[in-house]
Amino acid sequence: MTATTAGGSIVTPPGQPATMFYTTVDFPDVQVGRVRVAHPEDESWIAWEKTGPAFAELPEGLDAVAYRDPFVFHDGEAWRMLMGAGLEDGTATALLHSSRDLVHWTYDGPLASRHTSETTPLWMGAVWECPQLFLLGDKWVLTVSVWEPFIPHYEAYAIGSYADGRFTAEHWGRLTYGPCYYAGSTFTDADGSRGLIYWLRGVDDADGTWASANSIPHLLSLEDDTVVARPHHNLEALRGDEQVLADGVLPIPTLADLEWVLDSPSATAQLELCDNDGEVVLRLLTAAGVLRAQTPTGEWAMPLKGIAIRLLVDGPVCELFNDAGTMALSLPAVEGLRAGATGAGHATAYSLAGALLPVHQSASS
Repeated sequence: MTATTAGGSIVTPPGQPATMFYTTVDFPDVQVGRVRVAHPEDESWIAWEKTGPAFAELPEGLDAVAYRDPFVFHDGEAWRMLMGAGLEDGTATALLHSSRDLVHWTYDGPLASRHTSETTPLWMGAVWECPQLFLLGDKWVLTVSVWEPFIPHYEAYAIGSYADGRFTAEHWGRLTYGPCYYAGSTFTDADGSRGLIYWLRGVDDADGTWASANSIPHLLSLEDDTVVARPHHNLEALRGDEQVLADGVLPIPTLADLEWVLDSPSATAQLELCDNDGEVVLRLLTAAGVLRAQTPTGEWAMPLKGIAIRLLVDGPVCELFNDAGTMALSLPAVEGLRAGATGAGHATAYSLAGALLPVHQSASS
């Protein structure tokens, strides 16, 4: 039995049809896949036709526990395809293939690797899923989803240089926290800005009409030796009414954009979202440079940098942004929300015109 898995790329070479590269696996070994392609049946890109045999498979001689998630890009010299992988000895790696025509591929070796025993400055797991390589400013950035059998962890990155088919890391960092963000996919918007969109794990419809979700688009910037993610600036054009949250609780829309500004990076403060019956849906606590998020299903923490925290609430989805990282959470579905902020900080809530939920739901299939 053969199945198609998530994790792939679509490229649109000049004068050629769009090509989707995706992973297929054979049961029972679903960890090691092969790459196949498909082309759209028409310009709508709704229906795709699978074509041809496998374009890439696990190279001979590699003792791998995982091989999947093609990422295809052109580096100015040739087409390159990264495959997320992990070796039996505990080495997480991104394997590089190259092509001149998007049809015939040659295995070039590992782009970058790191052993699971290495923990300084950041543990990078035993397998890299969904590797992405791109220029950000004047530096190359490699992003990966950190995995170990069979546990997905977080999105991480390396900043460095790329030459002759090899990436040399200079700085390692963590992008995401919490239970939801995973499998980041890079994009370039109409202005040429670089960003990521994530799969949001564990965000489901209670009625079962859709399952899972996508994040809003995140825009990336390089600040010293750190990759910083912020909501795409187009979101601010959707802002409507403004409410200042002070001591006490005020009703806010279930689709809202909140800015929470602390008095200092180490301030002690609290922001709560409750349903109409007063039950806490989300509690955020800051103290000593750490943000803790509590929901009815768990508690998570992330470091803080600076004084600004941004929250995007869209029904069952909450995304948090700070210069130290991002966090996504699944919230209970409620009819209405009430918000309040206390302690050493202040918060402002904006309604959002239109709806983000169709964006968040776009992963549901």
